[in-house]
Amino acid sequence: MSQERTPLHEVSTYSKDTPVGCPDLNGRAAVFVPTALFDVNSSTTIRKGAGIVGYGNPDGSLTIYFEANRFDESSLHKWENKARKAYDRMVAGAPTVSKAKMDPKMVEQIGYIDGSGIQLKQPESLQHWLEVSNATDTAPADAIIVWKTK
Repeated sequence: MSQERTPLHEVSTYSKDTPVGCPDLNGRAAVFVPTALFDVNSSTTIRKGAGIVGYGNPDGSLTIYFEANRFDESSLHKWENKARKAYDRMVAGAPTVSKAKMDPKMVEQIGYIDGSGIQLKQPESLQHWLEVSNATDTAPADAIIVWKTK
């Protein structure tokens, strides 16, 4: 009995490494970038260069929070500050329109974020996202970003 194979471009990013459930304050969440399946040019939600964080749901979907600095706040110019703002909103349970339930095929998990910082496992994917967003000047200097020590 042969099984039908899923084409590689349809593989989900949701895996055993994806944190499940909304993290508590300082808890760990995933960091994402859109895949080629996500049409960022026609999106009315996620804008180019956004910091995207989130977690897996028991039904196999992802809940994501995002920040793209729509109002050009100087403190949100850098990508890691956008990701941190989205993370802070998520762990606080703050009401926001910058939240979505998403099919895992639309985003790729590239690392983790928690109350101490960000650890990028695939910094080249973030670099690509920022290049197509014309936002390379917002890129972090390193794959590990620390904003406070434990």
